[in-house]
Amino acid sequence: MKKIVMLLFLSLSVIAADITMEIVKEVEKKPSISIEDASAEFSDRLNRKFFKLLVGDLKVTSHFHVNENYNRADFDSGFDFAKYKDYDLVLRYQLYYDDFGYMRVKVKLFNLKSSELAFQKIFKIKNNKRYPFLAHKIACDTNDYTGAPPVDWMRRFVIFSKYTGAKQSEIVVSDYSLTYQKTIIKGGLNVFPKWASREQKAFYYTAYESKPTLYRVDLYTGKRTKILTSEGMIVCSDVSRDGKKLLITMAPKFQPDIYVYNIGSRKLEKVTKYPGIDVNGNFIENDRRVVFVSDRLGYPNIFAKGINTPGVERLVYHGRNNSSCSAFGHYVVYSSRESDNEFGSNTFNLYLISTKSEFIRRLTATGINQFPKFSSDGESILFIKHFKNQSALGIIRLKYNKSYYFPLCVGKIQSIDW
Repeated sequence: MKKIVMLLFLSLSVIAADITMEIVKEVEKKPSISIEDASAEFSDRLNRKFFKLLVGDLKVTSHFHVNENYNRADFDSGFDFAKYKDYDLVLRYQLYYDDFGYMRVKVKLFNLKSSELAFQKIFKIKNNKRYPFLAHKIACDTNDYTGAPPVDWMRRFVIFSKYTGAKQSEIVVSDYSLTYQKTIIKGGLNVFPKWASREQKAFYYTAYESKPTLYRVDLYTGKRTKILTSEGMIVCSDVSRDGKKLLITMAPKFQPDIYVYNIGSRKLEKVTKYPGIDVNGNFIENDRRVVFVSDRLGYPNIFAKGINTPGVERLVYHGRNNSSCSAFGHYVVYSSRESDNEFGSNTFNLYLISTKSEFIRRLTATGINQFPKFSSDGESILFIKHFKNQSALGIIRLKYNKSYYFPLCVGKIQSIDW
C-alpha cells in the first residue's frame, strides 16, 4: 500500500508540473511593492512614462502586488516606514545623463520587513531611445531578488512585420511593450521575420521581389545576405537551437512543403511530401521532430513527424481551422477558428497541448488571437490580437493564467518573433 501511495504521489507531481494544466493560485503570497521617482532633472512627461513602464513590468511578472500611485522622493533620503507600512518593498530610481550623454538610472530596493537595503545598482544604455530596456532590467533584477521564477524574456527584443499600405510592410525591432520601436527594413513587401539565434544578433525575413526571397540580416552591421529564392512562397518558420538549421516552407513548383536547410552545407532536405498544403514548421523534442500545419484532413490542422521518418501524427482533435502554431520542447500552442462568419470577422482562440499527454488548455476566450510564439524559457506566450482595424501584442503568463496587451498605434502586425 505504501508503494502504491508513493507511485500515485509521483504521478500527480508529474501532472502538476505540466504547464498544460498548472496554474499558480492567487492565494499565494506575493510581495507588495511601491515605486518612488527621484529623477528631478527630467521632464515630468518622461518621469511619468518611465514610472508607468516600471509599474507595468512588475505587474506583467505576475509576482508582485504593485502600488500604481506616483510617488516622488529624494534619492539619498531615508524611507518612510509609516507611509509604506502595508508594503514589503520600496523601489526608488533616479534617471540622469552621464558626462558622455548616455542615459543612466540609479536604483535602490529597500526591504521594509527586514529593514535592509536589498540592493543598490546603476544601469546605463548607450542609445537613449532604448530607455524602456532600463525599466525592464530593473524589473528583472527586482524579480530575481524575491526568488521568483526569472522573467529574462523582458530584456529581449521583439521583431515583427507590420503592414503600412498596399503591398508595403516594414520589419520593426521593439521591446515587448512596443514603447521602443525601430524600423530595420522598409520599402516593398517584407514579411515573416525570424531571429537567427537566441543571441538576437541577426534575423531572417522574406521579401517579395521578382521571386520570393529569403534574406539574412545582421542587426548591428546591416549586412544583408540572400539565402534562397523560390517560386510561390518561401518562409523561415523556425531555427534549430544551435542556429545551424532552418525550417523553411517553400513552393518551388507551387506546392508548399517543409524543408530543413543546413546553413553550413547549404543543403535542402525535404521533410513533407504531401500533395497538398504543409506550412509553418516548428522544431520539437530537441529538434528531432517537426510540428506543422497541413490541410490533409481537408482543413488546416496540426500534425507532427520525425525529420527522417515517414510517419505523420495528428496532434489536434479540436476545431475545424487550426491555422498557426508554435512549439517549445514538447509543448505546442496553436490558434483555432471557433466561428464561421462568412461576411464578418471570426473568433480565433489559442490552445496549449503537450505531445506527451492528451490534455488541452484554452488560453484565450474572445476575439481574434493568432500567430502565437513561446518565450525563450517557455513560460510565456506572445501573440497577435486583432480588434477592428488595430492590432496589439498580447502576452500570456502560462502559470498564472494572466494576459496583458500592448496596442500598436500605427499599422497592422503581420507576424512576430522574440
